[in-house]
Amino acid sequence: MLKHKNSIVLCLILFFALIVFNAGWGYFVLLFLFFLGMTSWGSFDIRLEYFVKTFNSNPLEKNKRIALTFDDGPHEMTIEVLDLLKKYNAKATFFCIGTQIEKYPEILKRILAEGHLVGNHTYTHSKSIGFFSTEKVIEEIKKTNTILAQFTNQDNLLFRPPFGVTNPNIAKAVSVLNQKVIGWNVRSLDTVIQEEDKILNRIIKGTAPGAIVLMHDTSIKTVHVLEQLLLFLHSESYEMVTVDQLLNIAAYEN
Repeated sequence: MLKHKNSIVLCLILFFALIVFNAGWGYFVLLFLFFLGMTSWGSFDIRLEYFVKTFNSNPLEKNKRIALTFDDGPHEMTIEVLDLLKKYNAKATFFCIGTQIEKYPEILKRILAEGHLVGNHTYTHSKSIGFFSTEKVIEEIKKTNTILAQFTNQDNLLFRPPFGVTNPNIAKAVSVLNQKVIGWNVRSLDTVIQEEDKILNRIIKGTAPGAIVLMHDTSIKTVHVLEQLLLFLHSESYEMVTVDQLLNIAAYEN
């Protein structure tokens, strides 16, 4: 898969080649559409690593270990999620929004007390994150890392961009702040799909050693799916671990 810088170089080479060979304007349009398509696809599919290095799974994992991850909390439903994780002796990673932590600090304390991992999911989770300047992205990440440090007494290293959106500004921001971008290779689409059985089947279909599953701890629908998923994983002898354990990377900088 082409990366952003390589795509630029390739398109420039093709652009000048078209000039040299006096190609028709239609070829220039096709070249522009190719670059636009690649950039758009790369922006919205974090698994492509088009703009920035991401950790989407551990393909080297041989044992039945996976990482369950939850975005957009803490939330009132996080309590239900934590109850289920405790019931099935499963650990998970929660990518938290700064404003939500400020709203539910006691829930974040419980997440940490029960041995789960937390990561940064920006301060506001703005729908306009893809249009933010590098400075604005840095501000979003730093504000939430500051809040997280009040609970962990450590500097957070794990970041997941809202909606999985990446671009040059986000890539530069995470580089400046030394953040490790965590993606996924199993997307539940639990905020889009309404039928619980379809969400569950989608996750089960992608379940394999080393997988990182994306869910959201913000609805009763996901809670119902989670219980069925944990039953399945337990029956298949899977171990649910935090992403730093699955990927063998550091989650905090002391």
